[in-house]
Amino acid sequence: MTKHFLFTSESVSEGHPDKICDQISDAILDAYLALNPQARVACETLATTNHITIAGEIKGAELSEAEVDAIVRGVIRDIGYEQEGFHWQTVEIVNRLHSQSADIAQGVDAKTGEEEGAGDQGIMFGYACSETPELMPAPILYAHKILETLSRDRKAGLLPELGPDAKSQVTCRYENGRAVGVDTVVVSTQHGEGVSQSAVEEIVRRYIVAALPEDWDLEKARVLINPTGRFVVGGPDGDTGLTGRKIIVDTYGGAAPHGGGAFSGKDPTKVDRSAAYAARYLAKNVVAAGLAERCQIQLAYAIGVAAPVALYCETFGTGLVSEAAIAKALRELMHLTPRGIASHLGLRQPIYRDTAAYGHFGRTPTDTGFSWERTDLVHSLRARFPTLLAAE
Repeated sequence: MTKHFLFTSESVSEGHPDKICDQISDAILDAYLALNPQARVACETLATTNHITIAGEIKGAELSEAEVDAIVRGVIRDIGYEQEGFHWQTVEIVNRLHSQSADIAQGVDAKTGEEEGAGDQGIMFGYACSETPELMPAPILYAHKILETLSRDRKAGLLPELGPDAKSQVTCRYENGRAVGVDTVVVSTQHGEGVSQSAVEEIVRRYIVAALPEDWDLEKARVLINPTGRFVVGGPDGDTGLTGRKIIVDTYGGAAPHGGGAFSGKDPTKVDRSAAYAARYLAKNVVAAGLAERCQIQLAYAIGVAAPVALYCETFGTGLVSEAAIAKALRELMHLTPRGIASHLGLRQPIYRDTAAYGHFGRTPTDTGFSWERTDLVHSLRARFPTLLAAE
C-alpha cells in the first residue's frame, strides 16, 4: 500500500460490437423473465456486418420468432445504428434458441424440500475499495463515465458528429496506494464522414474533463483522442461482436480477479452472474461498514449443489478485524445459495439490460435494479463487532 504506481482500465461504449451482443442477450433474458420469473435462460449473441445470430438454451417460457426479432431490432435502434453496414431495419437475424439440456436441468431443479442447485461449477469474485465514493477502483469508474456521458448526449441529439462505437482507457497515478490523479486518457470514438480530427478532439476533451474529479489536473496528462486519426466505420460492420467478451470491462477493470464467467444473457441460477453480484454486495458492505479499506470476496460452487463450497475474504492488510471473522459474519447475514441470492437481491425480474453497458458495478441502486450496490448490511455488520463502535 506504500507503492507509487500507474494503473490502467478500459471501457467500451454501448455501441461496441461486443456490448451490442451483451445488450441483446440481456434484453432477451428480460423478456423471458417478464413472462416467467422462474425461467431459465442462457442466451448468446454474435454480431457482424448486417447480421445477428442468437443461440442458447431456454426453459419455462416461450417467445415467438417475431417477438425475438422485435427485441433485437429494438436494441440496435436504441443504440443508434442506422449505417449501411449495420442498420436496425435491414439486419439479418438468425434465431437458434432451444430447450435447456435435461442433464443440466436435473442438477438445477429443486427437489422436494431442497433448494435448487447452482447452474454450474465455478469461482466468482467481488471487490470494493474506498478510493471513490462508489467504492470502485478509480480507473474503470472514470473510463465508464467518459463514455456514458458521451453516449447520453449523442442519443439526445447533442452530438450528431459522433457514432455509437467508442472505447476509453484511463491510467491513474497512485501514491501510497491511493489514486491521486490521471496520467493518460485514451478515447477513440466513431464519427461521421467529413468530421475533422480537431473537431472530435474538442468535443471529447470536454467530456473527459467533466468525468474526472475537479482537483485532478488534466493539463499535465497525456490525452490521446482517436490516435489513428480516423474512425468512421464502426460497430459490427468493422469488427465482429460476441456476448461475454468484455468481462473485465463489466467488473473492476483488472483491479481484482475475475472467475472467468460472463454475465449477460444468464438467469440467476447461473452463479457466474448471481454469485458475482452477491460477492460485490458483500465486499461493498464490508468497506462501507468501515471494516476495511479494500475487500475482495471469492465464492466457489459445484454444479447441482446449492451452498457454496467455499467463501474467502481478503482485505489486503486494511482490515480492522480478522478476515475469518468477516467471512463468518457474511455467511450469517446472507444465504449464498442461488435461491437465497436471487431472493435477497431481487434477481428474478427483468432488470438486466441496463447492466449490459458501462459496468455492472459502481452504479446507483434503484427500486428494481442494481440491488447489489445497496449498503443495507452496514448496520448488521457493525453490530457484530461492537469493539469497533466502542473505539469510535
